[in-house]
Amino acid sequence: MSTDDLLAWVRAFARLVAEHRDALTELDAAIGDADHGANMHRGTTAALAAVDGAVPASPGALAKKVGTTLVSTVGGASGPLYGTFFLRLGTALGDAATAAPADVAAALRAGVEGVVTRGRAEAGDKTMVDALAPAVAACEEALAAGRTWEEALAAAADAAAAGRDATTPLVARKGRASYLGERSAGHQDPGATSAALLLAAAAETLGGRGAGAPDSR
Repeated sequence: MSTDDLLAWVRAFARLVAEHRDALTELDAAIGDADHGANMHRGTTAALAAVDGAVPASPGALAKKVGTTLVSTVGGASGPLYGTFFLRLGTALGDAATAAPADVAAALRAGVEGVVTRGRAEAGDKTMVDALAPAVAACEEALAAGRTWEEALAAAADAAAAGRDATTPLVARKGRASYLGERSAGHQDPGATSAALLLAAAAETLGGRGAGAPDSR
C-alpha cells in the first residue's frame, strides 16, 4: 500500500459516506441522535480537504492526518473512535513509503484495538466493533491461509457486512443506543454500518474489488 493507495481508500470512504448519508442518519434516528450521517459526511469531507494539495509523504503520515481531522470535526463518539482508528493505523504503518499486505493487516488490527480501548466496547455490544473486529480477523485468516491480498480484503469487507447485519437483533450495551435498553433491539447499528462502508471502500481501492459498497440497509 502506497500513500496514493491510502488516499484512494479515504476518497472512496468519503464517497460512500456521502452516498449513504441519509440512510446512516435514518438508522441513527431510531436509536441515537439522528446525526451520524451528517457527522460522518462532515468529517470525511474535512479529512479530504486537509490532505488535498499537500499529501503527506507516507501512508502512516496520511493516516495520522486523517485521524486528527476526524477527531476535530466529527461530532459525538464517532469522531474520537474513527480518529483513533486512523491514528493507530498510522502509528503502526510508521514512516515507510509503502506497506506490504501483512503490515497493512497488522495496522488494521492496531486500529481496531484502538477503537476497542477508546470506546470500551467489545463484540456483541452493538457498535462499530461488531463490523471492524470480524473484518480484521477475516483479513488475517485469509492471509494466513495463503490467499491473495485482494481475496483477503474481499473477505474483510464481507465479514464487516455480516457483522453489520448481525447488530440488528442485539440489545445495545454501549453508547446512546444503550439508553433504550431492549428497545434498541431490531435496529441496525449506524456505527457498524459506516464501518462496513469503510471496509467496502478498502476492498474497492486497495484490493481492486470494484464492486462498490454493500447495501447500507
